[in-house]
Amino acid sequence: MVQPKYKRILLKVSGEALMGDRAFGIDAVVAKDIAEQLKSVTERGVEVAIVVGGGNIWRGATAEAEGMERAAADYAGMLATIINALALQNALEQEGLVTRTQSAINVHAVAEPYIRRRAIRHLQKGRVVIFAAGTGNPYMTTDTAAALRAIEIDAEVLLMGKNKIDGVYDCDPSANKEAKKFERLSYADALVMRLEVMDTTAFALCLENRLPIIVFDLRAPRSIERAISGEAIGTLVSG
Repeated sequence: MVQPKYKRILLKVSGEALMGDRAFGIDAVVAKDIAEQLKSVTERGVEVAIVVGGGNIWRGATAEAEGMERAAADYAGMLATIINALALQNALEQEGLVTRTQSAINVHAVAEPYIRRRAIRHLQKGRVVIFAAGTGNPYMTTDTAAALRAIEIDAEVLLMGKNKIDGVYDCDPSANKEAKKFERLSYADALVMRLEVMDTTAFALCLENRLPIIVFDLRAPRSIERAISGEAIGTLVSG
């Protein structure tokens, strides 16, 4: 078995990826596949943290467009990520992985509060840590939460698991069949070409802290295992 390239990773799981082929909610098959891959990854000594999105349940931007106050819409989105975190935690525990969910907003009945040093200690003990509720602040996306938490826990790479999006392109591949996929990108090139790797706040955090980003299709076969092994999967954005 190939030696893992990374010792500690942060995996961003988009809500859309958890939704799978469903129109709403969580696809149990997708959750199980993620859990099985992470079990294999942790058995190879990799420390795993996860940030989950909430777009499969709630979209703050859509609610705002329909007249809801932005901060309230964003807080509702944070609650959606907690639902996803609990579902993913259950899938991981069914595979025998000891898992802890930490939330940026207080929900003591179902999750620990986010405490950086406690999260790191969980990782050192081989537990999977799921970070829910984003950063706990409105106007901040879960991409920003993923970048922030990755930096805080000293992750070596940020894995951006997408739903049927296998990397970064020079334009929208669904609209243009001639779209070019990049296998590797520098931070500078991504900025100059104005490529949508992630939201600008999240990207700025990664750039400033030299955190490598791998954008890949979470639903591709063994995608997580291949990414941590250093295979050329998706698009690598780095210095």
